[in-house]
Amino acid sequence: MVENSFKFNFTKEELIAAYAKRMNDEYESGEIGYYHLPDLGEELVSEIYAYEKSLQGIKNVVLVGIGGSSLGVKALKSMLGAKKSKRELYFLDNVDPNSFESVVSTINFDETLFIISSKSGNTIETITIFKCLLDRFGPSSLSRNFLIITDPGTNLQNFATQNGIKFFNIPSNVGGRFSVLSAIGLAPLAICGYDVKQLLAGALACKRRYIDEKDASLIAKAYHYATHRSASINVVFSYCDRFFEFNDWYVQLWAESLGKKRGYKRVGLTPVGLVGSRDQHSFLQLIMDGVKDKSVTFIKINDAGVDTNIPDISLQGLEGCDFVSGLSLNKLLNLQCDATAMALVQEGVSVDIITLDTLDEWHAGWLVFYYELLTSATGIMLGINTYDQPGVEIGKRILKTMLLK
Repeated sequence: MVENSFKFNFTKEELIAAYAKRMNDEYESGEIGYYHLPDLGEELVSEIYAYEKSLQGIKNVVLVGIGGSSLGVKALKSMLGAKKSKRELYFLDNVDPNSFESVVSTINFDETLFIISSKSGNTIETITIFKCLLDRFGPSSLSRNFLIITDPGTNLQNFATQNGIKFFNIPSNVGGRFSVLSAIGLAPLAICGYDVKQLLAGALACKRRYIDEKDASLIAKAYHYATHRSASINVVFSYCDRFFEFNDWYVQLWAESLGKKRGYKRVGLTPVGLVGSRDQHSFLQLIMDGVKDKSVTFIKINDAGVDTNIPDISLQGLEGCDFVSGLSLNKLLNLQCDATAMALVQEGVSVDIITLDTLDEWHAGWLVFYYELLTSATGIMLGINTYDQPGVEIGKRILKTMLLK
C-alpha cells in the first residue's frame, strides 16, 4: 500500500542499532506522547462523533489556531480534498486583517462552529483572533458556536468551563507540531465528515511497520541524512497539487524540530517543499547544477482517484509535444517524477521515492506518522532535543516586552 524505494546505499545495520534502540526506548518510555496517538484515538473519536451529532444547523467550521494547531489539519484537508466534506472548513491561522475579513465576511455566525485551538492555552495570535471574533459577532452565549481544544488545566480550558463551552484536551506530552492525530486534527476533520478512524488506522499501520516490526529503513534513512558530508538541505518533491499544504506542514515539523543548538554548536537540516511537475521549471535547476548540498524524497500516487486521458490530437507546429498522446495525466505526472528522480541519481544526489497506492485517509495518516517518526529518528542522530523550540520562545518574550513598554 506504501512503498519506499531508495537510490542510495544504507550504512551497515550494526552501526545504527544503538540509535534504533534509543528510539525504541523513547517510544516505550511514554514520555513522548505522539507515538501512542494511533492506539489511543478510538475513545476520543467516539466522543467527537457524539458531539458532532449536536451540531444541527452548523454548515461551516472555522479553525482558529497557528503552527501545530493548524498546519497539520490544513495538510490533511488538502490531501483528502473537499468532495467528502459535509461542512466547509476555514482557517484563521495568522493575525492578517485581510485573511480575517475574508473569512468572517463569508460565513453566517449562526451556521458556524469556531474551534479555538491552542496547546498552551495562551497563544497570542489565537487568543487575539478569538477576541476579534467575539467583538465582531457579539454572541450572547458561547456554548453553541465555539469549541475549545487545549492542554489539560490551561487558562483556556478554565475559560471554556466557565462559559459552558465544550472542550477536548491534547495530551500534555504531545508537542504541538506532532499533534495532528490528537483532538487538534481529529475534531475538525471528523466534524467535517472525513473518516478519522481510517486516518488513525493508517498511522497505526506505519507504527507497526517501523516500531513493532522494526523495519530498519527509516532509521537508516535518518542516519544517512544526519551524517551526510554535504547534504544539509532535505527536499520533499511531491507530485500532486494536493500535497501543497502537506509540504508546509513538513517544513514546520522538520525545521522547528531539528534546528537547534547542541552546546556551542548549531545543527539542523533545512527543509524545502516542492510540487511536481510545476517546480521542475524552477527549483530543479538548482538541485541539478547547483551546490550538491541537497537530498530529495519524491512522493507520488499510483491512483489519483480521478484522471484524464491526453487526446491523440496533433496541433500544427506543435508536433513536438505529441509523444505523450494516449497517456493519462496521472501517468504523465508519475513518469515525470521517475525521470526527474533518475536525472538526480545520475548527478549523485541522494534520492528516495515514496509511492502511495492512492491518497485517502488511510494513506494520509500513514504518511503523516511516517514523517513524525523520521523527524524523531533524525533528531536522535543529531543528538538534540527534537521536541522543544527555545528559539521561538525568545521572539515571543521580546514581543511581550515591546508591547508592555
